[in-house]
Amino acid sequence: MLDAGCGAGYGSALLASTATRVVGVDRSAEAIAYARRRYAAAGVEFVEGDLLALDFPDASFDVVCSFETIEHLPDRDAFLREMRRVLRPGGALLLSTPRVETTTEAPANPFHEVELSSADLERLLRRFFGSVELYGQRRLQTARHRLLQRLDVLGLRRRLTFLRPASRLLGTAPTAEVASTGIVIEPGALERATELIAVCR
Repeated sequence: MLDAGCGAGYGSALLASTATRVVGVDRSAEAIAYARRRYAAAGVEFVEGDLLALDFPDASFDVVCSFETIEHLPDRDAFLREMRRVLRPGGALLLSTPRVETTTEAPANPFHEVELSSADLERLLRRFFGSVELYGQRRLQTARHRLLQRLDVLGLRRRLTFLRPASRLLGTAPTAEVASTGIVIEPGALERATELIAVCR
């Protein structure tokens, strides 16, 4: 399994709990050094590399995971071509990205190159993969918490970090404490999703 854009490596370590072998790749030497120190384990390897030009032979992996990565890349076509190249026949790409209503190449997040609507993401992926399934992912929240988020039109909860623990008062666990039971992933439920997940074959 390839973890494309592995960052600090915690996801690669988690994937290794079920995969025989996981290779985490990231262009940040600092992130790879941290991953090697913190998440070294049997069956896990961390490699510094360029996701647009990987140093792996064709058909090297059964599965490629790329979570919250595509929005950071300037050349999505080169990235997807490379992911398809390193997948074995019958392999799958699992990809996630934030959900937005309208595609923008000038996102508010300064670290994002693009944010893709579900329709544009699906169109892009279908150019490289014969089968694309989209899922909506969202965190379980109380109605009070969702209402407060809708009322926060200025985005104060993101800017004022001392407000973040308020979610617990509203009956929702803080993001850092959310377990898999606090996340819902549903096929086709895109309108309520905060992230999109694509399964491409």
